[in-house]
Amino acid sequence: MALDPTIRKLLDMAAASGRPAINSLPPPAARQMMRDTRAPVQGAVLESVVSDDRRIPGPAGEIPVRIYRPKSAAASARLPLLVYFHGGGWVIGDIETHHTMCQRLSEAGNLVVVSVDYRLAPEHRFPASVDDCWAATVWASANAGSIGAEGSKIAVGGDSAGGNLAAVVALMARDRGGVQIGFQLLLYPAVDALANTGSLAKNADGYLLTREAMVWFYDHYIPDPADRSDWRASPLRARSFAGLPPAMIVTAGFDPLLDEARIYADRLAHDGVTVEYVEHGSMIHGFLGMPGVLPQARRGLASAGQAVREALVDSAA
Repeated sequence: MALDPTIRKLLDMAAASGRPAINSLPPPAARQMMRDTRAPVQGAVLESVVSDDRRIPGPAGEIPVRIYRPKSAAASARLPLLVYFHGGGWVIGDIETHHTMCQRLSEAGNLVVVSVDYRLAPEHRFPASVDDCWAATVWASANAGSIGAEGSKIAVGGDSAGGNLAAVVALMARDRGGVQIGFQLLLYPAVDALANTGSLAKNADGYLLTREAMVWFYDHYIPDPADRSDWRASPLRARSFAGLPPAMIVTAGFDPLLDEARIYADRLAHDGVTVEYVEHGSMIHGFLGMPGVLPQARRGLASAGQAVREALVDSAA
């Protein structure tokens, strides 16, 4: 499938802008560049979804979260709950860069969404983000009633590095207990820190996320190569996927991470997990963060939000 024409224009504009490669910048500058470049493509803030910023207990201090709820939901209604982890290679990104995405997920699925501002590398290396995301998931489940959500069975989700964290949290919940996860929403997830796939070579450069950027992210997040085979860093390397909740895995055809996400979907299915695999062949990594300019992003987020609701509501019926 050919690259989408709108994507082609966006890539040409990015190339002509003279912006430095993200892997050439120090992390603080890279974070600011992501905020600056996301703002024009996120689209308008939705007036139909309200949000509330809080700080919750974490393993190394408080964790900022943003809680979303559709205005149309009755005040007394307990809505399905999605705990969401933003993308950004464990180094960049925050609740602001993913604000519109979370609004759209909340609106489409009539969900309460808890967006987690976990600690970033290199200031806080592996497994700090894992620990924060687990703590936030436990908190959201235990405190669901106080935020107008149903906590008996919840969903976790995320994009890119956030998809990695969501997959890891689902594995942790299976093994540790204490949280009942009924669905995992994995949007072009990074699932193998040791990957050497065909898509990493084929889509190595020219499609926003590059292979060099992935090296930069992993070097900041997991500098010790010995840690990269840990399933908390590379969920694809978990011993078994049996007993995990159903998953929706969304990929993009021009993404370096395409093959590892596809393999993850296959491994889940092999171990008896229900998987909905959706590949957007003409898209690039990160396309769902561009609902302001891409109809495919708007449709994709709508489908994802509805999938979360159907999984949680149907399973409770």
